[in-house]
Amino acid sequence: MDTKGLAWWRNSIGYIIYPESFKDSNDDGVGDIRGIVSKLDYLKELGVNLLWICPLFKSPMDDGGYDVSDYRQINPRFGTMEDFDDLLSEAHKRGIRILIDFVLNHTSDEHPWFQTAIRDPGSKERGYYFFREGRKANGKELPPNNWKGFFSTSAWERLPGSDLYYLHIFSKKMPDVNWANPELRERYFEIARFYLDKGVDGFRLDAVAHLAKDLSFADSAGQPDEDGFVYDTSKFSNRPELFDYLQMLKKNVFSHYDCLTVGEAGGNISPQDALKMADRQNGSINLVFNFDTVWDNGNYGSIDKGDQDIRTDVISLKDNFMRWYEVCHERADMPLYWCNHDHPRVVSQYGSIAFRAESAKMLFNTILFLYGTPFIYNGEEIGMSNVNYARCEDFFSDVGTRNDVASLRSRGYDDGKILGYLNRTSRVNARTPMQWDRTRYAGFSAHRGVNRVNDNYLSGVNVADEMADPWSILNFYQYAIGLRKDPVINEQVLEGRLEIVDHGHPDVFAYLHDGKDKLMVISNFRPYQVYFSFYYALGDVLLHNYDQVLLSDHVFALRPFETYLLRLR
Repeated sequence: MDTKGLAWWRNSIGYIIYPESFKDSNDDGVGDIRGIVSKLDYLKELGVNLLWICPLFKSPMDDGGYDVSDYRQINPRFGTMEDFDDLLSEAHKRGIRILIDFVLNHTSDEHPWFQTAIRDPGSKERGYYFFREGRKANGKELPPNNWKGFFSTSAWERLPGSDLYYLHIFSKKMPDVNWANPELRERYFEIARFYLDKGVDGFRLDAVAHLAKDLSFADSAGQPDEDGFVYDTSKFSNRPELFDYLQMLKKNVFSHYDCLTVGEAGGNISPQDALKMADRQNGSINLVFNFDTVWDNGNYGSIDKGDQDIRTDVISLKDNFMRWYEVCHERADMPLYWCNHDHPRVVSQYGSIAFRAESAKMLFNTILFLYGTPFIYNGEEIGMSNVNYARCEDFFSDVGTRNDVASLRSRGYDDGKILGYLNRTSRVNARTPMQWDRTRYAGFSAHRGVNRVNDNYLSGVNVADEMADPWSILNFYQYAIGLRKDPVINEQVLEGRLEIVDHGHPDVFAYLHDGKDKLMVISNFRPYQVYFSFYYALGDVLLHNYDQVLLSDHVFALRPFETYLLRLR
């Protein structure tokens, strides 16, 4: 593990690419590896030097590529292994490192391991998965226990013509693998070495929090849903054995390479448990993604709310960032991000379409200068926002959303209510085509993508228009990234003590990095003017999203979504 101050990712600006919808090079309607290569110069100019690319492995695409059918082959939809090798080479020429999404919790049900497991009960592959006999109650066939998975169904699926069920905490086409099996672990070690030896700079470890399961497979004592299933993540998330498995990954693979490992730990991990994973001295991975700061507006599970009920809880947002900072900053590095391929667009989540430019700039300034390594999700830099689809079926490219709609309809919700909910919360919002210009399909492809492009690309929400506008979101991002990469500022952000200023202010997120040259961020999270008391000696305004500074008698008048980066004397 690199010592404090030496790890290269501490000087990196990350960028997350969802390949299916980023850029299509051969006009078949699907983004691909050659499309990513064609935009490397754009990314370099933006200031990005680290790419996390969502899954590229061979997959039937039941869940966006997270259902892997062959880890050693590139999905033909995205290109070939030669294309991937070229991506590595071209990115490295530009000083850009590559992380690939590595799915460790499950495979596709079309993976040869699983196919062998269900065909041959005596095979070693049978032990790679979790198979259990069902139960009978009142003459009815039931799954082995009452666990509910993440996709609104039982965590078990029955094998046709059999009394056996297999465990899947995500889609039924994604059976969970058994990390308690030493042979299974070794197979994953081999795959990791294969890509690191190719020159990959590291991995984003998908769903890493779920590798260890409650092997007693006892029922959950929690409150069952209308179908008798219990959503109880303690049965398969952040269990004690997980930390052993990660240490094995480090010992057998990661410690032998100069690589970055980022674990996705979802929204059920504590900062203390994350520190067990990412402690610089004795942890097993380098960064831990959590979801704690993604839903601080009551949007998650908000089917019974209207749009008017969604309001950012700024105090909770500050508390969530700081509870992670206080535990981790002296001993671990941290990632910073607002959203990824699994979440709504941040401008729609915490910002405002009516104030698109102001709120997009404010949100980036707020997160960019917190402690950690920032990650931008593709399209954030031009203010891409949620969709406004007209039918629930428009969201059905996502298996999780399909299951949610079926569940909500069965509970009596009408499609109008469901549609408003999906337009706010569905992860399809993050998977619409990247908006490059005003040509048809936003310059993504000559053909329609898997999801329909957001029509606002014709209203200037695209890269070409924003490049031509010196005051655009895109140019703000580029300038802000340049500031963050300045060695003096970067050191101040990473080493200067972080403090929240006026914690109780319900509308303003303000913080200070202490040190020789104090840095301060002040951000208004509201679509109206608010006031903020300021009793510091102002040096320079380094970054600002409005023309004038409205400061009088030690009070800032902050216009809608106004933000500052200040150097204090």
